[in-house]
Amino acid sequence: MKNILITGGAGFIGSNLSLQLIERGYEVTVLDNLSPQIHGKNPEMSSPLFNSIKNSVNFIQGSVTSREDLEKAIVGQDAIVHLAAETGTGQSMYQIEHYCNVNIQGTAILLDLLTNSNHEINKVVVASSRAIYGEGKYLSKEYGEVYPGHRNDANMLTGDFEVKYKNSSPLELAATDENSKIHPSSVYGITKQLQEQLVLNVTGSLEIGGVALRYQNVYGPGQSLSNPYTGILSIFSNLIRLKQSINIFEDGKESRDFVFIDDAVEATIAGLESNKANGKAFNVGTGERTTVLEVVQALMKYLEIEVPFEISGMFRKGDIRHNYADITQLRELLHFVPRVPFEEGIKKFVNWVKNQPVVENKYQHSLEEMKDKGLFK
Repeated sequence: MKNILITGGAGFIGSNLSLQLIERGYEVTVLDNLSPQIHGKNPEMSSPLFNSIKNSVNFIQGSVTSREDLEKAIVGQDAIVHLAAETGTGQSMYQIEHYCNVNIQGTAILLDLLTNSNHEINKVVVASSRAIYGEGKYLSKEYGEVYPGHRNDANMLTGDFEVKYKNSSPLELAATDENSKIHPSSVYGITKQLQEQLVLNVTGSLEIGGVALRYQNVYGPGQSLSNPYTGILSIFSNLIRLKQSINIFEDGKESRDFVFIDDAVEATIAGLESNKANGKAFNVGTGERTTVLEVVQALMKYLEIEVPFEISGMFRKGDIRHNYADITQLRELLHFVPRVPFEEGIKKFVNWVKNQPVVENKYQHSLEEMKDKGLFK
């Protein structure tokens, strides 16, 4: 493989991946619509991500929802890394048609082209997500390994945020492996499940190498600080620099697996280059979990700014309680082990944040949108 197409290649993961592939001798083409939510109204001026790649890649401004744009983009390519997607869990719960159109229909058009046109594509890597697992895996004394369903609003309104399973005693959280039950709790998670299944199914039938990467919470320098639907590290660091108070949802003990951008990129390249990855899905994470409260405390520590925060007990529909990855398959098949622990990664992220302009806080507006639709309580 020499020529790589990255859909969504001007985004956070895509731009970093583009630069690493170029460094390794690949020719990279990027198809991206430069969404204002990520890149601002004038990407040439407002998007460090776009500016980091625009002179190094063959850039096509276009959309995966356009058959014409995709037809143009795949010409002469050997492999595709399909990252283009809408990614906000909360936003997906009320922009349902849009999320399905971009994530599912965009993937369907791409695969339809691979099935019905002449091309040289021999590998497709698709960005999946930990969101497909819903609440993930737990251990019950009574039932063994279990996969609880969505949490009950009535319980959460009383301050009980833990997941429940039938008549089981309190559950013990376990790492989620690739064979765990897939039962997403958000529209975003559903679209990621369908993207993954479409790619693995169709590439298998075409005898093209297909790989799905189930990214955990990817973070690091370059992450959008202005997008209110992005990760909590960006949202909270922005609030702290504005010296505004932070509303911590639930009880602050909800946790995620945070994987540094460099590790996510290295894992993606491993999936792209290895034939052992073909036909498989891989968790991309660290195998460690960090609570939301720990995130806030770490950001204030390294930003050297203290702001008030409230553990409010509020919650969003579609959010899960906990999830962290079992990365055994990634390690054993692709020989990949993440190198950046959270404490080191958060320092690198904060050092970058300190050199960025403070941006307008649109986060509260995004919460009001959800509240108006009964999705934030």
